[in-house]
Amino acid sequence: MTPDEYVEAVLDLVERIPPGRVMSYGAVADALAERSGRASARLVGSIMARHGGGVPWHRVVNSAGRLPPGHEVEARARLRAEGCPLRPSGVDMAAAAWSPDEGM
Repeated sequence: MTPDEYVEAVLDLVERIPPGRVMSYGAVADALAERSGRASARLVGSIMARHGGGVPWHRVVNSAGRLPPGHEVEARARLRAEGCPLRPSGVDMAAAAWSPDEGM
């Protein structure tokens, strides 16, 4: 998979995350690892920062549920509107984490 194809794969996966659910950067990387040969949460974060404006970027958080840095207020508002389970520190990952294995 080329770097451009990996960017597209990340963005395609993020578009599949259902409203009210989230994935961590690492979970996105892990879901694509076998197919892409890459497994870097940092790379997913970089892709989201550069190219994620057209996808539901607010549905990608860190593994502890913290919201995207610099965009916490907007992400919290969007997630709340979708009915995502939240905690004061971010997303309730036990309740909101989604895997592509679950389907839609």
